[in-house]
Amino acid sequence: MACMKLGSKTDAFRRQGQAWFCTTGLPSDIVVEVGEMSFHLHKFPLLSRSGVMERLIAEASEEGEEKCSINLPDIPGGAKTFELVGKFCYGVKLELTASNVVYLRCAAEHLEMTEEYGEGNLITQTETFLNQVVLRNWKDSLRALQTCDDIISHAEELNITKRCIESLAMKASTDPNLFGWPIMEHGGPMQSPGGSVLWNGISTGARPKNTSSDWWYEDSSTLSLPLYKRLIAVMDSRGIRQEIISGSLTFYAKKYLPGLNRRQGANDSNSSARLAPVALGAAPSEEDQKLLLEEIDRLLPIQKGLVPTKFLFGLLRTAMILRASPSCLLNFEKRIGMQLDQATLEDLLMPNFSYSMETLYNVDCVQRILEHFLAMDQITGGASPCSVDDGQIIGSPSLTPITMVAKLIDGYLAEVAPDINLKLPKFQALAASVPDYARPLDDGLYRAIDIYLKSHPWLSESDREQLCRLMDCQKLSLEACTHAAQNERLPLRIVVQVLFFEQLQLRTSIAGCFLVSDNLDGSRQLRSGFAGSTEGGWASAVRENQVLKVGMDNMRMRVSELEKECSNMRQEIEKLGRGKGSSTWGNVSKKFGFRLKSQMCSAQEGSVSNQNNGSGKIEKVKDRQGKLKKN
Repeated sequence: MACMKLGSKTDAFRRQGQAWFCTTGLPSDIVVEVGEMSFHLHKFPLLSRSGVMERLIAEASEEGEEKCSINLPDIPGGAKTFELVGKFCYGVKLELTASNVVYLRCAAEHLEMTEEYGEGNLITQTETFLNQVVLRNWKDSLRALQTCDDIISHAEELNITKRCIESLAMKASTDPNLFGWPIMEHGGPMQSPGGSVLWNGISTGARPKNTSSDWWYEDSSTLSLPLYKRLIAVMDSRGIRQEIISGSLTFYAKKYLPGLNRRQGANDSNSSARLAPVALGAAPSEEDQKLLLEEIDRLLPIQKGLVPTKFLFGLLRTAMILRASPSCLLNFEKRIGMQLDQATLEDLLMPNFSYSMETLYNVDCVQRILEHFLAMDQITGGASPCSVDDGQIIGSPSLTPITMVAKLIDGYLAEVAPDINLKLPKFQALAASVPDYARPLDDGLYRAIDIYLKSHPWLSESDREQLCRLMDCQKLSLEACTHAAQNERLPLRIVVQVLFFEQLQLRTSIAGCFLVSDNLDGSRQLRSGFAGSTEGGWASAVRENQVLKVGMDNMRMRVSELEKECSNMRQEIEKLGRGKGSSTWGNVSKKFGFRLKSQMCSAQEGSVSNQNNGSGKIEKVKDRQGKLKKN
């Protein structure tokens, strides 16, 4: 650390308890009281250097006392600083450092130690050292700024605080790699003006390592919150990049908010311990953390991608625990909503910290975050990843942000569905908030609905049907359709719809296989017409043909099974009709969503299978329809 020695005499002061004595051989004729400390000094050295001491000594001498007493309760820096001032007045060697120069400069101004009371007085000496040594060095500027906290009002009057902050902001906003000498003097190797590393003043020719833009984060985090806020504001005004400022805010918040590092165990206690001596003066209370959190919210730009999404969730979770202001919570939710596509399922699973404890997880908060995301997606003109036409998904679902968010929300619904306190309207509202085009497939939504039905067996039939309407049976994969067709928790109407669309998918798949097979046969004939096939080519074609045959056989078996299931269901419905009459038959058909004029299952049988008995079944159904109409 840079320093300067003033004066040339040896130390002539000695301390006895709470008193200081000057051992010059002459008896003391003045006592200066500073706090609890008494200084037994002489009048002449003091009044010859200080205008304030000159006036106070003159006033005390008028009272006629041989040994006067003076009280200085408001001197900046207290007794420790006045000790240095007294030594300076006696010409004792005085070492100026970045740790004491601010105290001495303010005390000299308070005591009016100007050039009028002696050339090279304390004001001139400290001001020169401050400008030419301290403010040119990063570490010294930082240390001087930290000392301003204790005497902030005096330092503000002399613009010392502002000058230190400007010096730090200038050095932090300058790229150290552009210069051949170290701007920060961070304790690393010395460098020559040419940029090479120095060893004992000799250039080694080696180049120092490049310095990243976050080199000042650790040092600036040692400042108190008021000074740190002013430093960030000045950096922002100087045009420093927002991502650099956000990185510093992230570092500062992680250091003093233990809740952000909930999974790092020992690191939390270390961060809290470092807070005590440097920033808030004691272990951070909840009120201190709440104040810091709200200031971070004000300083952090509302812009996408500046800070990690996981960090934003940590801030939001901490704000909920500390009962931060509603505007603070809302701003964190907006920031998360802007980059929700970068979140993970673990991030969304925030416990409910409300006193009511209605649900295990904070579903309302996730609902608001999703609404913020959808609003931003609409503003930015987010395009739908795919469209549905006649029951077929057109285009391949790309990993667009809205698609990623839809998958994330479906996973979240599946996690919160087992909560028995989660009401049906809240579950429905969150599931319905995701646009239809955002889900290429509804498998994730079907899984969440199935878990919810399993955990809430007391739901009525109408509630079950209402819940199942959230998913589109046309957008279920074959695996999901197979599971749903055998799911006893689903309403019968939904099961019938699933069977219908499953047969449509199977028919389409079979038609596609025939088309591929025809194309392969045609391409083989074309190749044989030109040059003939090699042994390897024929072997490959045989393998392809076998794979296609196996796939087609499996599909035919599945279609046959579905036809049998559909036929059995129709027979059961017909038995009900015979037992209770035509009115009962009409009620049952209406209940299951059938129309007498269009038998869904038998019509689908005829369209999917070309078996010989298909037409006979259709004729039987028509005869049954005619008899029912006559009745």
